[in-house]
Formats: sequence, structure tokens, C-alpha cells
Amino acid sequence: MSSTPMNRDLKKYANDGQQRLLSLITLLAGHEITGMAPADIARQQGCTPSVVTRDLANLQLAGFGEQVPETSRWRLSPQIVQIALKHMRALDAAEQRLADVRNRFSRT
Repeated sequence: MSSTPMNRDLKKYANDGQQRLLSLITLLAGHEITGMAPADIARQQGCTPSVVTRDLANLQLAGFGEQVPETSRWRLSPQIVQIALKHMRALDAAEQRLADVRNRFSRT
């Protein structure tokens, strides 16, 4: 994050726990099949196992994380993909509206 005046202003609202959860979501991305072990998460996040346990519980409560069945490993839940798909559909709709406007104004 650069140190523009706006970013400096935003930092006063930052919350370490929330920032760590957002970082955890990014870390878990790409591990949807096998998941990640809590010890690996703790090491990569630079925090204690108890903090990871709390963060994973919060992700699960929000519907963003889940434990891989019959293991102690964790992964992102389908809800994250569903959010991404909604975003793609919104972009597709915006693209279609733009194409409609372009066609309307380019008629000769």
C-alpha cells in the first residue's frame, strides 16, 4: 500500500484482525481441493495456532471457510466462488450495456 494521503487516512480505520482474515482468504485461495493445515497457515500468516483457530472459526461462521471432510485441513467454501461469479455476471451485464450504447451511437 502506498503512502498517499488517502491511504494514510484509511490506515487509521484498519483493524489487525480483519486485515488478517482478508489475508487468510487470499492465502487459502488455490487450496480448495486439499486445503491447508492450520500449522502451515500459522507459519505463513506469522501468527500463533490459537489465532489461526479463531480466524478459521470466523471464516466458517461467515460461510467463507470450511474444514476438508475427515481431515484437519481448511479451505475456502463455495460461497467465495459464488461471489466471484456474481461479480463476473455484473461485469458481463455492464459490458452488454456498453455494447448496446456503442451500437446505438454507431448506426449510420
